Amino acid sequence: MDIRPILITLRRHKFTCCLLVLQIAFTCAIVCNTIFLIGQRLDRMHVVSGIAEQELVYVELADIGTRTDGDARIAADLAGLQSIPGVKAAALLNQLPFNLGSDNFDVRTDPAQRIAPLNAAQYMGENLVKTLGVRLEEGRDLRPEEYIDLSAVNTLLSQKQYDKLPAVVLITRAMADRLWPGQEALGKQIYVGQGLPFTVVGVMANLIRPGMDRMGPGVQYSTVWPIRMPMLSGTAYAIRCAAQDCDQVLKTALVKLKKLDPNRIVLEKDTMEQHRSDFFQNDRAMTGILVAVCIALLVVTSLGIVGLASFWVSQRNRSIGVRRALGATRGNILRYFQTENFLLTTMGIALGMVLAYGINLFLIVHYELPRMPVTYFPVGALILWAIGQAAVLGPALRAAAVPPVVATRTV
Repeated sequence: MDIRPILITLRRHKFTCCLLVLQIAFTCAIVCNTIFLIGQRLDRMHVVSGIAEQELVYVELADIGTRTDGDARIAADLAGLQSIPGVKAAALLNQLPFNLGSDNFDVRTDPAQRIAPLNAAQYMGENLVKTLGVRLEEGRDLRPEEYIDLSAVNTLLSQKQYDKLPAVVLITRAMADRLWPGQEALGKQIYVGQGLPFTVVGVMANLIRPGMDRMGPGVQYSTVWPIRMPMLSGTAYAIRCAAQDCDQVLKTALVKLKKLDPNRIVLEKDTMEQHRSDFFQNDRAMTGILVAVCIALLVVTSLGIVGLASFWVSQRNRSIGVRRALGATRGNILRYFQTENFLLTTMGIALGMVLAYGINLFLIVHYELPRMPVTYFPVGALILWAIGQAAVLGPALRAAAVPPVVATRTV
């Protein structure tokens, strides 16, 4: 189809065309970035935790007053929890996945490194791997004789008796690939704090960082240490059981713990599935808002295209009738308006791509978001082209229905 007549016609309506092109450009820019942000939120919400979420419940407690028999009480609690019918394992942990905060530290492969290659979360608690259902890809789990109390660790650190500290650690596959790409991680040493060495004895498939303060591979940078936890603020009992028994086990665990020591209060209690759902509540809300914004922009843009096309059809009734009288078919008229709209939409998309890139750079600088992949640009373009052609279809069909006799009418 010859587009020169279309371009000549558009040149006569420069202001109106520019407004529509700008509207399409802004919509394209915002839609591309909005889809990218929605994808980021969805990736975050569907992140692999590496734990048996469907089989876990947890209880976080706090003391009323001071206690001096903490170790004995923890031992009694764990024995009581493990005696509950259906319980597979129980552990006292320093932190749980999908918590707002996270205990982290820098990890080096050489104590002389000035800049640490990565920062990892540290999980502490006896029997943690079995309780959380973490899968070991290589090596072994931590042994009972390798565990030491956190209070003893603090004492040894203050006395600089580093040789008496636990010397083994578990790391995730993501950490192993980052620290030693293409190499065997087992037997390698990592250095933390003031260059203290620890030997990797096991590699876990996945174990998510509690706070999820970073996405990408970094979300799986986690370690497990052979350190027993005291009952502190923020620690919690994790209990593993069959998925169908979670609700009943949680109720029984609360009764059991209250019976063992009534002088404490329950800060939090829930299944891990619900805990995860609550953690991503804001992400779901933001995703809904972004989807609504995206739909609203596309609707407004489509209405603008419909309105402008309808106006032009009403203004060109006589010229359409003349073309029909000279032999133009309905298909010719339909293609004319669709081609005209396609050209305007393409101009808007081209400008919108530049704006989308600029907006993404702004988000990278000010909000530390990753760079938007180039695949989002054609996705946004296809959406705008499809909506543009669908929006102009109604007015184009009305234009195609104009009879040749209109050309004979007087103005």
